[in-house]
Amino acid sequence: MTAEGFLEGRRLQMARGVLLQCIMGGYPPARFYGSDDGDLALNADPQQIHRLPWSSQPRALAICDADELSGESSRLSTRGQLKEVIARYAARGLAPVVATELEFFIFAPNTDPTQPFQPPIGLDGRREDGHSAFSISSNNGLRPFFSEVYACMAALGLPRDTFMHEMGVSQFEINLLHGDPLLLADQTFLFKHLLKEVALKHGLTVVCMAKPLAHTPGSSMHIHQSLVESASGRNVFSDEAGEPTAMFRHFIGGLQAGMADFTALFAPNINSYQRLCHPYASPNNACWSHDNRAAGLRIPASSPVARRVENRLPGADANPYLAIAASLAAGLHGIENELEPTPAIQGEFAVPDSLSLPCTLHAALERLKRSQLAKELFGNEFVEGYLASKTMELTSFFDEITPWERRVLATQA
Repeated sequence: MTAEGFLEGRRLQMARGVLLQCIMGGYPPARFYGSDDGDLALNADPQQIHRLPWSSQPRALAICDADELSGESSRLSTRGQLKEVIARYAARGLAPVVATELEFFIFAPNTDPTQPFQPPIGLDGRREDGHSAFSISSNNGLRPFFSEVYACMAALGLPRDTFMHEMGVSQFEINLLHGDPLLLADQTFLFKHLLKEVALKHGLTVVCMAKPLAHTPGSSMHIHQSLVESASGRNVFSDEAGEPTAMFRHFIGGLQAGMADFTALFAPNINSYQRLCHPYASPNNACWSHDNRAAGLRIPASSPVARRVENRLPGADANPYLAIAASLAAGLHGIENELEPTPAIQGEFAVPDSLSLPCTLHAALERLKRSQLAKELFGNEFVEGYLASKTMELTSFFDEITPWERRVLATQA
């Protein structure tokens, strides 16, 4: 849209079906978004209009709500779903506080998708070989890229906590500062967009797949969650003596009750399960623990005022609005129904069947399809539309024969 049209308040409309567009570009049947495929109004959030600092042309990006023409939020909108979950907490005098940790890989351009990704050539003329985890060395030659990333983050008002080199080859992580869940979802979305745009300027490729490299840790989007009283700002997960509260237990109990049903929302792609089936620090379970990274729900070591629950299931490929909405909705379900969690686990442990999660996209979609809880929390229209779109993606994957199948199975009698 032109700047003049935007400033004049001209309404921007978009077909409802676009909210269910699958990643290959197609759409499920029109019955999932209204047989007429009528329009939605895109209403810009006045707090989320940004001049794009990396663009040579004057450009701005506005994050919008997708609203029905009658005024209410579209049930197909993931941002709208998150706003609704936040409103349900507000009705109880509570405000969620969230932070995201996003991991990503930086690669050289990959013009042939049949070939593996490779890290960029560093200042020493070599490609990183995986020995740089948590290193402060700069021989990877990425300092100019990161300098522009930091400058663009500042220009967009994205406060950052820490940046680090992660375990994987040319893998990095950013921790965004905790705050309002909608703001953090917007910031996570903006940061991923910023990363890819700045990388292109520097001749690099940023990849937010859950598992882009074999034999290498995948990329997560851990979600840290706590609850405060809206009036006082007090963390309701800790009592006056600094001990965990019943609400803390119930929040964990709700997450345990919902994680299997919601796995397809936290792990939305075929590749998501490559990360979860090689679960080094990527636990595919609904166990909870104090400071144990093998648990899907980890309670980080902290002071009582900072007591929080870390959901370690979502991957870097998850929709931040939907992943945060699903995690908070499950926790609220536990609070409303006073669900008690299982006992905490420590050390090495075997995952009980009752706390194991789907390990393929097909299994996760089947679990979501049967979930009454998902339909209660997100509505039939959203759940059925999401399933229709993701089923198209799964079918598209099965329409191709992989190199592994040709390499290994073609010689079998």
